[in-house]
Amino acid sequence: MSFLSADMVASVLILFCRIGACLMLAPGFSSPRLPARPRLYIALALTLALSPQLTGGKPFVINNLGVLAADSFGELFIGGAIGLLGRFYFHALETMMMAASMSIGLSNALGAPIDETEVQPPIATLITLTATCLIFVSDLHWELIRGVVASYGVMPVGFALRPQAALTLAADDLARAFVVALRIASPFIVFAVIVNLAIGLVNRLTPQIPIFFISGPFVIAGGLILFYFVSGSMVTVFMAEFADWAVKGN
Repeated sequence: MSFLSADMVASVLILFCRIGACLMLAPGFSSPRLPARPRLYIALALTLALSPQLTGGKPFVINNLGVLAADSFGELFIGGAIGLLGRFYFHALETMMMAASMSIGLSNALGAPIDETEVQPPIATLITLTATCLIFVSDLHWELIRGVVASYGVMPVGFALRPQAALTLAADDLARAFVVALRIASPFIVFAVIVNLAIGLVNRLTPQIPIFFISGPFVIAGGLILFYFVSGSMVTVFMAEFADWAVKGN
């Protein structure tokens, strides 16, 4: 059987469905700043490079177009689920950094979208963009690819992923991601509680003074000073948790 037989081409197509779907949603690779054509080339190159290992040198048994369509949709679902689990960490980080920006009065200081299509406060953009860059700097993108390859040992081609099990896994992963993001943003939330309590107390003592306009610069300055001291720890904690998920897969 030649390498370019119909079964081998169909086998590569099935592998491409899982790998391509994962890269389409995985953090870093799914950034809108990366054009669609290079992303397609990366997914295709990885598929061709991994095909001999994943197929064992032999094409999958595909009897008819119905089997090909069923396997393709199943692979798209599995690959998308793997990429989405990693994406949950960055969505949680973006959400909690938006809350942190609101806590220090910088939620309205919007700039140009960088890592996402939507405009975010500068602090949220800085943290998420730094975390995205560190994925490639620390070689965690290879761990994502290794995880996709390892998934074939647990969920081979033709494996029917149960929706209930997938939803349970997604819920657990999302809960863990938001707990990590809440730990990262907790200094700003505590800062907001203390500052607003103090401002409210001052406002009750001197109601004739427009305390909002007076306290605004001090709140922003205090928040930026706090961000200066904890930003390094924030990124370190997040990358440690994301690396743990990428290496262990759970």
